[in-house]
Amino acid sequence: MTISFASLGLSERCVEQLSEIGFETPTDIQAQAIPQILAGRDVVGQSQTGTGKTAAYSLPVLEHIDPQDGTVQALILAPTRELAQQVAQAVTDFAVSRRVHVLTVCGGQSIERQIRSLQRGAQIVVGTPGRVIDLLDRQKLKLDTLKWVVLDEADEMLSMGFIDDVIKIMKSTPDTRKTACFSATMPRAIQDLVQKFLKSPATVTVKQTNEAPMRIEQRVYMIPRSWTKIKALQPILEIEQPERGIIFVRTKRSAAEITVKLQGAGLTVDEYHGDLSQVQRERLVQRFRNGQVQLVVATDIAARGLDVEDLSHVINYDLPDSAETYIHRIGRTGRAGKTGKAISLIQPMDRHLLSRIERRLKQRIETSQIPTRSLVEARRLEKLKSTLQETLSGERIASFLPTVKELSAEYDPQAIAAAALQMVYDQSCPAWMKTDWDVPTDDGVQKPIKRGGGGGGANKGRSRRPYSEGSRSKKPTQWSGNRKRSHAAQ
Repeated sequence: MTISFASLGLSERCVEQLSEIGFETPTDIQAQAIPQILAGRDVVGQSQTGTGKTAAYSLPVLEHIDPQDGTVQALILAPTRELAQQVAQAVTDFAVSRRVHVLTVCGGQSIERQIRSLQRGAQIVVGTPGRVIDLLDRQKLKLDTLKWVVLDEADEMLSMGFIDDVIKIMKSTPDTRKTACFSATMPRAIQDLVQKFLKSPATVTVKQTNEAPMRIEQRVYMIPRSWTKIKALQPILEIEQPERGIIFVRTKRSAAEITVKLQGAGLTVDEYHGDLSQVQRERLVQRFRNGQVQLVVATDIAARGLDVEDLSHVINYDLPDSAETYIHRIGRTGRAGKTGKAISLIQPMDRHLLSRIERRLKQRIETSQIPTRSLVEARRLEKLKSTLQETLSGERIASFLPTVKELSAEYDPQAIAAAALQMVYDQSCPAWMKTDWDVPTDDGVQKPIKRGGGGGGANKGRSRRPYSEGSRSKKPTQWSGNRKRSHAAQ
């Protein structure tokens, strides 16, 4: 029996609206969560990004909203302003046939304007913890009529240091409110939060699968000790030729430095991080979607607002601390049945992180050699040949034939063609290729890549078979830290 939105208990008006915007069959998380929230139960949902959890909570919450009451009846907390804006837009789309006002409150926007909007009336508020706290402290956000609280991506709010703010907000809500908590992972701090604030919650879970890694070609490049990552990245990009990709880094400073380097190499690259204004971010996302930007260098926090389809590549310039974050990153490519590539740059200090990721995936990730100068030059000549063939079929070539005929009286036609190709090749050759950048060699051959700690001695000759459950060591501890929260990230 096929499950439909109507069979989940949603109103006829809601089902009609979903049909108009192209929603036909509920996802697994929606099929499980919607009936529970409609029934007025607290819910704990565990699922990854992209499983449809926004609709899983917003559709039934909307059914509980009274359009005649202008007070705040639902509060949705999100870790970043990008996610808050995406959620608010989705809820607005779902509520188009109702008289429900959805307000986004987050940093990067005028708090005075948000206060005026609250005074005019809003039934649903979607916000980041920091801005919600600011409005509560100013006594401009009233939660005494609240019916529902939704915590979206709770583990991200934890890792970004917002857990104390979330607890403070929850304490400001009435005991009669219902709560839904959605999280990709369930670290101890989130479990404690659930136990403290949710009442006999229903648990809904979408089982984590390895489908994304299987349709994504994963590859690691080991960086020689004498090299920097940026030096290795440039020949890799030359060979890979990504149509559209995201390069993940740890810090805003790295994003800025890498962007400048790659722009200098002739690539269309831009940076995306918490220091950009909202207008700058929106403009960049639009340019990225339109194909005007080939690569975006982004931090994890900011990249949650980069919801762009058809990414050909995800590049882990810096590996994340969490295997779950790695899976989330690479899952941005290879969507909707398409293939994609995930590339990671690994320095010796990163090998323990790589091992953790491989244990989580239960497989070895293929290791590749950094492209040599001869390989890069061969690829560039290949491209030049292809361009030449296109030019030969064009109309403008006739205007250059008299010049060729004139030169042919003194030079061999093949030499003329070769000289012209050399001129084009030299002019298009980026500055980094004109430096001494070739990969360190041992008697003309790249040194063998060693995997594992201690220089790889213990792993010498080890087969690259997938990990089995029996071979796994103690499960790595998930960091659930108390990183100092950054208002800039909101």
